[in-house]
Amino acid sequence: MSIIVEFFAAPDDASAALVPPTGPGPAFESLSFGNFDAEEALIEWECWFSGVAFEELVDADKPRHVAGPDDDGPVVLALSPRLSAALAGAGPDQVRDAAVAWSTQRAEDGEVIDTEIAGVILGDLAALAGRARRQGRSLYCWVA
Repeated sequence: MSIIVEFFAAPDDASAALVPPTGPGPAFESLSFGNFDAEEALIEWECWFSGVAFEELVDADKPRHVAGPDDDGPVVLALSPRLSAALAGAGPDQVRDAAVAWSTQRAEDGEVIDTEIAGVILGDLAALAGRARRQGRSLYCWVA
């Protein structure tokens, strides 16, 4: 489980890779959350928004690591273009349905994520995805 999860928009992988160890800071538009497994969430969200099987994404080594160690330090993950586009185009009903599915799945695995909070996270991320898309930027996730 990640203590700090920050989603941010950056022009490219090289720019995003410069973020660790301090996080995106004011240089990038970002959203800060915490206390959930961001890597697993990205896979689950992509499944719900795109219909791709969880195992297929894991086998494809998703999400892609842009920077950071494989040990305890911060990492930067790239949201796939497919997930970013799906979030950018998601309507309120899709966001709500994904939030309910995410909250339910996490509860089944013993992790509590309130449905309202899940909705805020996914709604804010969908809005960020829309802004990033209009600016020609990609979405990333910094976790520590």
